[in-house]
Amino acid sequence: MARVLIIDDSAFMRIAIKNILEMNGFEIVGEAENGFKGLIKYKQCKPDLVTLDITMPEMNGIEALKAILAYDPKAKVVMVSAMGQEAIVKEAMLFGAKSFILKPFKEDHVVRTLKRVFP
Repeated sequence: MARVLIIDDSAFMRIAIKNILEMNGFEIVGEAENGFKGLIKYKQCKPDLVTLDITMPEMNGIEALKAILAYDPKAKVVMVSAMGQEAIVKEAMLFGAKSFILKPFKEDHVVRTLKRVFP
């Protein structure tokens, strides 16, 4: 199963995503609380997939997406955003995100989305 890096400034969200993914056979290879640390973790862990929150301090999700894709153009990044951020999600997709998950999310939707991005 896919190796996943979770980047989200909310510890609660990181734990929620981690629990969902681990229960469904994904391996969590790293976590980061902002885009800057996420980029460093990406380079260290070389994950198959990244879940990336949009709104974060230091380096937001759009900036982190661009930096990850500049480092690895084949990176598979799934944006995680709150309702009402649809315009930002569209922007992320234009910059190369493979898909998105809206908060609040349901377990089956998260798993389906990631399996579609990394079959």
